[in-house]
Amino acid sequence: MGGTAEKQPNAQLNSWFMRSGWSKGELARQVNRRARQLGAHHVSTDTSRVRRWLDGEQPREPIPRILSELFSERFGCVVPVEDLGLRSAHQPPAGGDIDLPWAGPQTVQLINEFSRSDLMLGRRGFLGTSLALSAGPALLEPLQRWLVPAGPGAHPAAAAPPRDAGGRPSRLSEQELELLEATTVMFREWDSQCGGGLRRKAVVGQLHEVTDLLQEAHPETVAQRLYRITADLAALAGWMSYDVGLHPTAQKYLVLALHAAKEAGDRPLGAFILSSMSRQMIHLDRPDDALELIHLAQYGSRDSASATTQAMLHALEARAYANMGQVNKCHRAVRMAEDTFADSRPTDDPAWITFFNEAELHAENAHSYRDLAYVAGRSPTYASLAHPEMVQAVDGFSGDPVHQRAYALNLVGMGTVHLLMKEPEQAAHFTDHAITVAKRVRSERVNTRIRKTTHTALRDFGDVPEVVRLADRLAVELPEVAESA
Repeated sequence: MGGTAEKQPNAQLNSWFMRSGWSKGELARQVNRRARQLGAHHVSTDTSRVRRWLDGEQPREPIPRILSELFSERFGCVVPVEDLGLRSAHQPPAGGDIDLPWAGPQTVQLINEFSRSDLMLGRRGFLGTSLALSAGPALLEPLQRWLVPAGPGAHPAAAAPPRDAGGRPSRLSEQELELLEATTVMFREWDSQCGGGLRRKAVVGQLHEVTDLLQEAHPETVAQRLYRITADLAALAGWMSYDVGLHPTAQKYLVLALHAAKEAGDRPLGAFILSSMSRQMIHLDRPDDALELIHLAQYGSRDSASATTQAMLHALEARAYANMGQVNKCHRAVRMAEDTFADSRPTDDPAWITFFNEAELHAENAHSYRDLAYVAGRSPTYASLAHPEMVQAVDGFSGDPVHQRAYALNLVGMGTVHLLMKEPEQAAHFTDHAITVAKRVRSERVNTRIRKTTHTALRDFGDVPEVVRLADRLAVELPEVAESA
């Protein structure tokens, strides 16, 4: 359709490519590797073909989607196909992977199939042609149906009843159900202590087993508990996937977890799942989406969430506002988080929110002020607000044997605050300590933040001996992987 003379160089793709630091050959190798993982064995890209894409040639599927995935991972933010100056031959309907039927049997089947694929085929979070990050309206609009009650007037699929045992007792005893619930709590403790990389597949395997159980007939009360366990496990699988950098996989698990929470009738758990999705959007530099997710969580759980859960949602609301540069709203949300947390009663809290203790509240507030400092052009004023909050977070986690990942993250956070305050020696000290803790925790999120902070310190204060020693230690003990796919 048009000769070579009519082509114009793809300026958008060229811009992303130049900033990536990849060579044409490296991008070609990554595309081929990702295509093989996808099962698209017909794809065979080379340097000359990459050059033609940069010169304006429109590649056929699945290349646009693969390029979107690779650049999203490279830059840590959602890079849609359209932002690369490409067009997809088969645009998914609104919602794509997110717009799933809100019905129990379909939810169970989808989780069962997805967890099996993850266990057998998962590589770097790209499990098939349908898996991609969603953002903006494609993410948010389908999730609004979390608020729609099942029953008269609901979407027909939402009213599909679970398989009922017809009055017969469940083959699962009370002791077995309690053991399943306790196992999920144990997995959460392992995640906090060891990071998402060590036990993720064990969680996915347990999730798969529970969905097998849900495909049998159970009394309604048992089915509801199994749905709650499923939601909790799927949420944890999503969180651990996020922690190791598998963003599309994480998002898919979290969406499926929200569906299971709806079947369980557990609005607070659904709000918690939405908060995890919000954290991911903040990480991917989409604070507007993060804010919408938090507001959806707050609205949906306003009459049922504990004070601790509400405080956590306010703290994340502050993070979103900070990243949007909305200073007054950020301050107000921080105060709301503090005031609400003062009303916390641990006996009212479900197991999944127990991580949000006083140290975590200080950590969230510190990161909000730290983020405001960056948005305001490295403002020392906001850095000075972040510092005392970060001190209390680091002190609170320092003697905690369980929340080791949080300790490492806040040590890095303290390092970034000291960089903003132009105190490179202190920044190097805390980041060096973070490396020591990170070696006990399998978390790519922690490692990435350490590398980013160290590189920033080296760029801004490369003549400071403590910074040079930090960079040397990082290169030896926590080297960056050569490939990003």
